[in-house]
Amino acid sequence: MDLLPDLWRQEYWLPSGVTWRDVEQLADSDRPRPHDLLIALPLALGFVALRYVFESFFAPPMGRCLGVKNRLQVTAAPHPRLESFYTRRSRQPTQSEIVTLMSLCGKTQRQIETWFRLRRNQDRPPLTKKFAEAAWRFFFYLTAFVAGLACLIDSPWFWDRRECWSQYPVQPMERAHYWYYMLELGFYGSLLLRISVDIKRKDFKEQVIHHLATIFLLSFSYCANYIRIGTLVMLLHDSSDILLESAKMFNYGTGWRKTCDTLFVVFAVAFLVTRLVIFPSKILHTTLVLSIEEFQPFFGYYLFNVLLMVLQALHIFWAGLIIRMVYKFQKGKLEKDERSDEESEVEEEGQDKRGEENEDQGEDYCWERSKDKMNSKLRMLTNSCVLTNHRASVANNMRKAQ
Repeated sequence: MDLLPDLWRQEYWLPSGVTWRDVEQLADSDRPRPHDLLIALPLALGFVALRYVFESFFAPPMGRCLGVKNRLQVTAAPHPRLESFYTRRSRQPTQSEIVTLMSLCGKTQRQIETWFRLRRNQDRPPLTKKFAEAAWRFFFYLTAFVAGLACLIDSPWFWDRRECWSQYPVQPMERAHYWYYMLELGFYGSLLLRISVDIKRKDFKEQVIHHLATIFLLSFSYCANYIRIGTLVMLLHDSSDILLESAKMFNYGTGWRKTCDTLFVVFAVAFLVTRLVIFPSKILHTTLVLSIEEFQPFFGYYLFNVLLMVLQALHIFWAGLIIRMVYKFQKGKLEKDERSDEESEVEEEGQDKRGEENEDQGEDYCWERSKDKMNSKLRMLTNSCVLTNHRASVANNMRKAQ
């Protein structure tokens, strides 16, 4: 029972020599209070509803203007045994599992592999859904960045970072900054509420960590009155996110390759500069170094900086993905977002584009189309120890075909 009062001891959350009474000298409307955060939940639900309206009525016509079309897909033939294996065991069976399925289903290896590839493609999210998701984020980030810049451009700490800590924590809070905080908090809350139904990408776990860290960081910084530095962090993040989502929107369209490539290059530069240069040199330097010019470190100081460093670690992770994309872009191999959804089968599709198109038209896919492809398949089979008997016949057929 004594844990809760001890949790709010002023020694934990306030600099030495400052008490809660000092903070309470500010008017209720001029100081952050923990119960203000309760408004974030209805705002999050409001954003979920607003997103539904946006994706239902505004995103489709925008997508049509950019030529966004869903891919034509061939439906995998119904097969209860393969479907049971797909849903209960694995979406990508191993070679030994394929051999077992061949004997159980009376199908060839190629038929089994083709069925699973078509079945996986059925679960791939349509481009229209990807576009709607990117358009919604673009709309919010653009609105938040413009609104945030408008309410911060005249603030003294926007130009002089030492003002972030002047007379801290007895700093009056402006209503514009209050709503800036609450709307950002509500938006990230809505992302967390929707994360189970949104497109799952390779960095799904990192996204969950990012959303949780952001929500906790916003909540803690608001209660501890780190609002001045917090608004700068939000503005900095929104600036590059606008470019990312706009590049995605054009990437999903038809005939916008040059525009997409240009936006990608601009985004990559903006991300690396804002997240790997400005954030550590300006934001972290402000919270780690400039702040202790005004007060001695305390528990809240350490916790706030740890949360910011978690964000920086995520910045480094995503920067690695972006650098890989830049490398592929220079090599002319950039075909998708490195964070693309897990359902994509780029490796399979990239091996034979023409063969994929023929399958979409229902034609028989001949995987012995070229000598190089036959050799690669032969090497794959000869390295498999579970297909010894099947391997010999396939190798003989392929040598004859050569």
